[in-house]
Amino acid sequence: MTSLTMNSVCYEKAQEVSVVKLAIPEPRPNEVLIKVTCCGVCGTDLHLHHGDFGPMVYPLVPGHEVVGVIEEAGSDVTGFAKGDRVVGDPTIECGNCFFCRRGQFTLCENLGGHGVTTLGGVSEYVTYDARKVFKIHNISDEEAALVEPTSCAIHGMDRLELKVGFEALVLGAGPSGIVIAQLLKFNGAARVVIAANKGTKTRVARDLDAADEYVELDRANPQPQWDKLKADNPYGFDVVVEATGSIFVANLAINYVRRGGTLLLYSVYDSKGLVNWSPLKIFKDEIKIIGTFAQAHCFPRAVAYLDSGKIRVKGLVTDVFKLSEYQKALDKMQSRDAGKIAIKP
Repeated sequence: MTSLTMNSVCYEKAQEVSVVKLAIPEPRPNEVLIKVTCCGVCGTDLHLHHGDFGPMVYPLVPGHEVVGVIEEAGSDVTGFAKGDRVVGDPTIECGNCFFCRRGQFTLCENLGGHGVTTLGGVSEYVTYDARKVFKIHNISDEEAALVEPTSCAIHGMDRLELKVGFEALVLGAGPSGIVIAQLLKFNGAARVVIAANKGTKTRVARDLDAADEYVELDRANPQPQWDKLKADNPYGFDVVVEATGSIFVANLAINYVRRGGTLLLYSVYDSKGLVNWSPLKIFKDEIKIIGTFAQAHCFPRAVAYLDSGKIRVKGLVTDVFKLSEYQKALDKMQSRDAGKIAIKP
C-alpha cells in the first residue's frame, strides 16, 4: 500500500487547511487499515481548527469520529475480515503514567488521539490499533458517526453515578445533548427536560423523542423562557447537564441545580472562558460540579446502544460534505441550523 496515495485534509498549522496527497499507511502487525466511508465533525474540530485544543501534532489530519470498512489487517490481528463495517475509538492512552496506572485513562498524562496527535479520519484511509475497532451491523454510516459522541455521553453518565428517580435538565439540543438526554431517560430519570434555542436542533430532538419536555428559547430574547423554566421548577433539577459549550449558559446553569444536586459540564469551552459562581451557594446547597472529558473504553456500550436502536440518532446528521469541502463543513458547524456534520471521502 505504501506506493499508493490517498487524499487527506491536512493542517500545516492552525487555520491553514487544505487537501493533500499522502501515502496510504501500511498497518502494523496489531493494526487494521480502514477505508473511511464517513467521518463526523464536531465542536472539538472547530477548536482544533483554531489551535485551541491541547497538544496537537502538525501536520495534522483531523477527524476522530471514524466509520469505514476493513481494507487490510496486520499479521497479528484476528477477528476482522476485509469488508467488515467498523467504527474506531480515537483515544490513545499511554497505559503507564500516574493516572493510567490508577485506571483513570481519560486523565492520561500522554493522552493522544486520532485527529489530534496522529492520523485522523478526514481522509480516504486510516490505520487503527485493532483493539480500538468495533464492528457495526444495523446502522447507517451517518448514524455510526454518532458512536464516538455516544461513548463520550456514556462516560458522562458514569461520572454522574445517578440514583433512580432523578429529574434532569439538559441545556442544548446538539447531537451530544440529544444523546445524553436519551441516556438519562434509559437510566432511571423520572423526567428529562431539554432547553435549547428554537430551530432545527430542537425539532430534531422532538422527532427523536429525546426528552419528556422541551423549552424553546427565543434567540433574540430568551430571558422570559429562562424565567418561566425557573418558575415552573422552583426546586430546580437533581441533574443539570450543560451541553452548549457557551460560557454564558454555563454561568446560568447553576441556578437550575436543585439543592444537593449536580451540575455536569459536558462541552469543550473556550480555554480563556471563566465562570462566576458563588462558592457560598455551592457550599450551602451541597452542589456537586463535575467535569467529563472524552471517554475511555466506552465504545462497546455505545455500539450496543446504537446498533440495537435503543438510542435513536436517525436524522441527526443534517449535512454531508466532501473532503474538498472541509472548510465549508466547519463554516456550517457554526450555523444555527446545523445538526451533525459528516464528511464522506
